[in-house]
Amino acid sequence: MDKANCFHLGYVAKLHGFKGEVSLFLDVTNPSDYDDLEMIFVDLNDQLTPFFIEHSKIRNNGYLTVKLENIDSEIAAKRIVRRKVYLPEEILPVLEGNNFYDHEIVGYTVIDKNYGEVGILEMVIDNKVNPLLQINHNGTEVLLPLIDGLIQKLEREKRELYVNAPQGLIELYLGS
Repeated sequence: MDKANCFHLGYVAKLHGFKGEVSLFLDVTNPSDYDDLEMIFVDLNDQLTPFFIEHSKIRNNGYLTVKLENIDSEIAAKRIVRRKVYLPEEILPVLEGNNFYDHEIVGYTVIDKNYGEVGILEMVIDNKVNPLLQINHNGTEVLLPLIDGLIQKLEREKRELYVNAPQGLIELYLGS
């Protein structure tokens, strides 16, 4: 499986018990959407390696406890701790309108209603309390809070994201 055809789901956070179970941190908006996975891909030395899930249980804090096939001991489980976990993009339903997956809009040009072209979206920082859009404006970082009403339009074919940032926020970052 090629990373270009996958999305980053999270990472193997820690061991869970002594029989090979691990806890996955799911870096997604709705962790409960992933409580019935059959397989994950773990990044082992830049190779996405498939692991089949015997059973799993979602936790309240965004973690998924999983028992993977052929991982039957603490020693075997330790080799995948702190490794990134991926899933194929094809399992995601296609979103329309202004709805998007965080990974989908990385690389889009961000255009503000008042300021104009802000820069290239580098990352969606998914803080639970205050999610942010991290934008690169010619080497200067601009952070926009992902609040209701920020996203005005999403042009997937043009790879453009139109926003209406709070008045003066972009200028604070750019000194304009």
